[in-house]
Amino acid sequence: MLSGEYVEINGLKIHYVKSGTEGKTILFLHGFPEFWYMWHRQLEEFGRDHTAIAMDMRGFNLSDKPPNVDDYKTSHLVSDIKAMLERFSPGRKAILVAHDWGGAVAWAFALTHPELLEKLIIINSPHPAVFLRELKNNPEQQKASAYMLMFRKPEAEALLSANNYAGLAKAVFDSSTRPEAYTDDDRRAYLAAWAQPGALTGGLNYYRASKIGPPSPVDPQLGAVTFADASSFVVKVPTLVVWGEKDRALLTGCLDGLEQFVPDLTLKRIPDGSHWVVHEKPELVNNYIRQFIEGN
Repeated sequence: MLSGEYVEINGLKIHYVKSGTEGKTILFLHGFPEFWYMWHRQLEEFGRDHTAIAMDMRGFNLSDKPPNVDDYKTSHLVSDIKAMLERFSPGRKAILVAHDWGGAVAWAFALTHPELLEKLIIINSPHPAVFLRELKNNPEQQKASAYMLMFRKPEAEALLSANNYAGLAKAVFDSSTRPEAYTDDDRRAYLAAWAQPGALTGGLNYYRASKIGPPSPVDPQLGAVTFADASSFVVKVPTLVVWGEKDRALLTGCLDGLEQFVPDLTLKRIPDGSHWVVHEKPELVNNYIRQFIEGN
């Protein structure tokens, strides 16, 4: 039975679920519009021989939800992860597993704090330099990422929460290659998390605070970020990338040239997996994670 706890970091009360007390710490980071629960099968699996922790990122579900958009800048999100690892893996390298927005934070964390990580595992979340390239040069990725512009608008909350969060439910459950993988209990858990006061705004603020996005006529600064020195975006941590190739939002072009930025890269493509491959193929995802963390 998994149960939640709280820890105070960076002045925020963060909700997390922990499984196991043995071995190295594995910290799991979710994306939008998910929460710690997306990792419940991984907690059960890896809690057997590790200290497995899945947190609600700031702004989501039962964690505190700072009110300002600037509270969701990458530097603050990275600081949250650093504080979590200092709390749960003091003086010892940890393993980071992350999906979607959690992956964006994990990439940034690995670039700024490689000394704190033993291994990095990313699931359907592009390296920032590769994603920026695709958003600038790939019309198909620009089209696939158009939702990011909608999520930045003031009316996004109303659109996504209408009719009992029908927009979010469609984005998650209906775009899966295996909608039946979500049980009635799963769907109820997601609806409850989305309905937490302020949670939808907290999640959308990740998009509003970001400087990366598709070209926008109303926001010329969006996507204007440039990486003058590509070498500063090289990840110096052994990295596994698992990718569901039927992801409608993040296309497989996000994998092209990835080895330039991740020299120690293991790539596992799942041809019939979508963005929600963690739900669709939990056993396969767990096998890939275990093979990687137990390898030399």
